[in-house]
Amino acid sequence: MAIEKSKQEAETRFKEPSREILELRQRWKWVERSIWTDKMLTALENGVKGGKWFSLIDKIVNEVNLYGAWERVSRNKGAAGIDKISIEKFNEKATFYLNEIKDQILSQTFTPNAVKRVYIPKGDGKTRPLGIPTVKDRVVQAAIKQAIEPIFEKEFLDMSYGFRPGRGAKDALRAVDNALKEGYTWVVDADIQGYFDNIPHDKLMKKVESKISDSKVLNLIESFLKANIMEEMNSWTPTQGTPQGGVLSPLLANIYLHDLDVLMTKKGFRMFRYADDFVILTQDESSAKQALEIIRTWVDEHGLTLHPEKTHLGNCALKGQGFEFLGYRFENGYRFVRKKSMKKLKGAIHDKTKRTCGMSLQMVIKRINPTLKGWFEYFKQAHKTTFADIDGHIRRRLRAILRAQEKRPGMGWTHDDHKKWPNKFFREVGLFSLEQAHAHFLSQSRCGNS
Repeated sequence: MAIEKSKQEAETRFKEPSREILELRQRWKWVERSIWTDKMLTALENGVKGGKWFSLIDKIVNEVNLYGAWERVSRNKGAAGIDKISIEKFNEKATFYLNEIKDQILSQTFTPNAVKRVYIPKGDGKTRPLGIPTVKDRVVQAAIKQAIEPIFEKEFLDMSYGFRPGRGAKDALRAVDNALKEGYTWVVDADIQGYFDNIPHDKLMKKVESKISDSKVLNLIESFLKANIMEEMNSWTPTQGTPQGGVLSPLLANIYLHDLDVLMTKKGFRMFRYADDFVILTQDESSAKQALEIIRTWVDEHGLTLHPEKTHLGNCALKGQGFEFLGYRFENGYRFVRKKSMKKLKGAIHDKTKRTCGMSLQMVIKRINPTLKGWFEYFKQAHKTTFADIDGHIRRRLRAILRAQEKRPGMGWTHDDHKKWPNKFFREVGLFSLEQAHAHFLSQSRCGNS
């Protein structure tokens, strides 16, 4: 009998998965398989008793999950936190640190370190705060994320695009473009003021608790929300917000705004959201005004504030009433690159094309081409005049370098410079041309190859 039972178990273990199981795995191909087994995924799709998940802490400290979390943190690189342990230093003792993490979480003695706050420049010349947790804390957050993200992904709606598996900014832009073509040209362009810094902890945790009942996991998440913030010599404990830079922050931000997604969808509005950046498109002014009032009410009730200067309503089919979304400006039936995005590109080009850089033209071009190619890949849907203007700007910068190498003053504007180094010259030395790339993209689109 025992031999027969072992034989049956072996046959089951090596049996080819059914078509249903293969389709299930394909739908959830991005999950951490050490946690989200076929059985777990089936329960996720069918629903669990009471709609809440228990006993997740053992999944978080699963050795394969912790190691997978460390690999993800390692790939993303990033600076060291306040303990000064870099990715490289952590890697030297990775097994020790991962075992330490496991023991501390299971014994409930794990405490996050303070988050180092730095400020990074924005496109408008201002700065925004960025939190840098320690590598160890990033690993723990990644391990939590891998365990709980599918639970909430099951609930999230299609109109949410930011920081979600298999979705991104291009998908959001494509959806907005389609809605505009369908006549949804009245826009509510809403901006939540300091969203990540102002999410109320108590309200956020209630939303997390609506799906998770494991108190150890909930306490772990809350400990990261309340981790001290250190800025130079000052330190304080936050009472609200989830720091930008934390691995968990984007997921928590999406969890908090999910109810707004549900509300606007139930009301019949076309809303498109990328994290805290969202627009609502309607076919008439009265619907747009109604949508804005609903948003104002929801935001007020959830402890947030709409930015008074960055929230507006208008008909983007008309000149001067456009809106900005994910780097583009939609106006008068066209897509333009918004001024901040253009300024950011030119700033990057300026840094790599200084007249006194001391490099050969070929080396300078080798430095800027990857920037231009990456920028074009995202902004290739912009109005055609964009690309010739930028190409001309770059060539002027390069002519200025060539003048400097000849010990001549000037910025490459003169007619003689254009004759000496014509556009063809730069093509022949390998400069990536945005205008030519755009022309090729349009020809491919007309042929149905794009």
